[in-house]
Amino acid sequence: MPRGIYNSIYNSIYILGAHRDNEALKPTSTMTPLTLTYQGSQALNDNTVHISFSVESDVPFEAQAGQFVRLHFTQADGKETFRSYSIADIFEQEKMVKKEISMAVSWVEGGLATGALSGMKAGDTLEASGPFGRFCLLPERHQRYFMIATGTGVTPYRAMLNIIKERLEQGSEVYVIMGAQDETGLLYETDFQAMSDAESNFHYIPCLSRKQRETPKANDQQGYVQQYLAGHNFDPETDISYLCGNPNMVDEAFALLKEKGLPVQQIKREKYISPKPRG
Repeated sequence: MPRGIYNSIYNSIYILGAHRDNEALKPTSTMTPLTLTYQGSQALNDNTVHISFSVESDVPFEAQAGQFVRLHFTQADGKETFRSYSIADIFEQEKMVKKEISMAVSWVEGGLATGALSGMKAGDTLEASGPFGRFCLLPERHQRYFMIATGTGVTPYRAMLNIIKERLEQGSEVYVIMGAQDETGLLYETDFQAMSDAESNFHYIPCLSRKQRETPKANDQQGYVQQYLAGHNFDPETDISYLCGNPNMVDEAFALLKEKGLPVQQIKREKYISPKPRG
């Protein structure tokens, strides 16, 4: 199963659909039943693919950059279940009707979603629902944005790129800090690097923890994203951070940002958890 049975965390904690505080993960008022038709896929690295679907629904499917959809599957025992994935498309505007969506999916041997999605052919369909989640840019503008990710956790930031550009034009400064073991894990790097090349206030920071590039790029860092964050000071009045990806990274970076004085309400979190496939 891909890196997505999704624990959506927005100052609250969700574990595999079971909620652990006072605000349940419920369908939003705009949640729509969907039929997705497989269009094709493109490899992002040896075990991650970018999958595209066309969307059919009884009412227009309106989503916001940073939200996710649930893909519905049937287990071997006949029980219905779901897996959730962020919409990876670059949104033309913050909220829009989507007739096509794409997502980044990491294959895991023996996973339910991996088995189903990897066998799809053009024209095959599956049922889904959405949109879900509140891991979106807040309406109020902040001076500095620290958008931190590992793995497929970078997909919400890709979806937000045009909205990020609007914030840059208003005077904000944005850091996308991407953690990976090596350069093959820097998903959608071309999109972020293009923004960095075009916008002086946008900084794309790859943090490579195991193997560096043969020819390092100017902003490459060695180590984990937490180590890069440790070298920064944060302004509790004007800065905001977003954390998405591996639970250990999210937890450690969250603790570090708090220690550095960033208020909890200015640290937005979303975790990706991959439970073990059933034997």
